[in-house]
Amino acid sequence: MANTSLLHGAGDMIRGDLLANSGLLERLGHLFYMVEPDKTAYRTPEEVPAFFRQAWPLFLAFILLENLVLWLEHKPVARLNDSLTSISHGLFQECGRLVFRGAESWMYMYIYNNWRVADLPWDSALTWYLALICVDFCYYWVHRASHEVHILWAQHQVHHSSEDYNLAVGLRQSVLQGWCGFVFYLPLALVVPPAHFLTHQQFNLLYQFWIHTETVNTLGPLEWVFNTPKHHRVHHGCNLYCLDKNYGGFLIIWDRLFGTFADERPKEETIYGLVFNQPSFNPFFLQVFYNKNVVNKVRAMTGWKNKVSAVVKGPSWLPGRPWTGAEEDKIDVKAREKYDVRLPLWLNVYLLAHFVLVVLGFQELALRYVNMNPVSVLGFVAYILMSLTTIGMVFDGRPGVCLLELLRCGIFVVAAPRFCGLLEKVPCADLVPELQLAFGLSGVLWLLLATQVIQIKIKMAP
Repeated sequence: MANTSLLHGAGDMIRGDLLANSGLLERLGHLFYMVEPDKTAYRTPEEVPAFFRQAWPLFLAFILLENLVLWLEHKPVARLNDSLTSISHGLFQECGRLVFRGAESWMYMYIYNNWRVADLPWDSALTWYLALICVDFCYYWVHRASHEVHILWAQHQVHHSSEDYNLAVGLRQSVLQGWCGFVFYLPLALVVPPAHFLTHQQFNLLYQFWIHTETVNTLGPLEWVFNTPKHHRVHHGCNLYCLDKNYGGFLIIWDRLFGTFADERPKEETIYGLVFNQPSFNPFFLQVFYNKNVVNKVRAMTGWKNKVSAVVKGPSWLPGRPWTGAEEDKIDVKAREKYDVRLPLWLNVYLLAHFVLVVLGFQELALRYVNMNPVSVLGFVAYILMSLTTIGMVFDGRPGVCLLELLRCGIFVVAAPRFCGLLEKVPCADLVPELQLAFGLSGVLWLLLATQVIQIKIKMAP
């Protein structure tokens, strides 16, 4: 879990141009925080590249590489439904950034511009390293609060909702997480220049992508200092010994200092997901469902103090118990069957193809949204979110999804020419007639499914 804040306006154009000229090795270095201070120090926030958004091709390449390694080792590869759901959450978060346009960073820059107590040189390596340490330190507390404050957990649980543990899970993020956790970074605004803050916030998040894997066993002595896949597997486990442990982002030293570190137990199977897992592949539902649990807990409490505690104390808290709940009240999750819905091969191919089209559509929007009016951006974003939600509902085998998918295909057929008219020099503009035909045929398919002329055979798993 983490958040990056992207500025609006001309800064997006500058960032795109800067990264367009960077080499592959340099971009790979961004994923592992192997970067040089003199090449990644910027004078103003507008100059900070969109490192995270530009890393998406590498994310997808590493996900494919991870599955290749698993296949070569004769281990189970990632499930299509769960992986696409994880990537959908990443797109949800990115769509939120397009809409908010960096507004969540406004308070940080306001404090820095009006109340800072020091003017650190932007081109100093000491400033760069200070920002690295400070951002990671604050991230530890943001992350810890996201587990120990119920209303924050209601947003952060999105990242833990997968029962798998792979690189795709690294992209499974909450849309609202940044708005809930930004206050923890505000003290840095008294000292750390905004450009350095935005840079290291992105690098911190990029680093956390690759530690979501089971293909890397241990990194030896490096694990005394750095967060690694071995440490982060513990964090994602819902075994009793894993709960509320290993909050670190780039460094694991904070957990060792503040007593929240736990080592992996190789002889004990790590169970991933939520303690009370929510069976669904619908990204929109998974983003919001837990907030209802907070409301229900507040309603169940008597007295205003208990009601407030139900919001601000830990998810396991009960009246008369410690902030994060008593150990004896927590559930020790054992091995369990993963939620799964088995669809026909042809339907999985259909969903994958349409998902790829959604990703390509988002890419075009991300490259051009700065020059678009806000209403058009909202329209694009709404269609992308609708598409991802519908795909998730199909993976769930939900009733009524046939009509929703029919509507989605129909919207594309009608609106595609106008969409391309809003985007200047779209590479795929010449393919619009072919895409309209494909979506039109897809709509016919879902019409036949909705009227039960043809039926989908699915197999539900617990």
